[in-house]
Amino acid sequence: MKKKVLLMLFTFITFITTNAQCAMCRAVLESEDGQSTAKGVNDGIVYLMVIPYLLVGGIGIAIYMKYFRKQKA
Repeated sequence: MKKKVLLMLFTFITFITTNAQCAMCRAVLESEDGQSTAKGVNDGIVYLMVIPYLLVGGIGIAIYMKYFRKQKA
């Protein structure tokens, strides 16, 4: 139990101190005047983040519906 608590505490502490971008990406995105590249990068991140959630959600719904149909029949 102590190992789990220490692991969770370590995970939360390191999560707080990490940065989301590498140094080069941050430098390029901060130096641009129009910020159009930054908007494009953010849109790409959102796109890449949504796809796995949709896939897992679809598989979860399919499994739930299969189980639910077996219970009614």
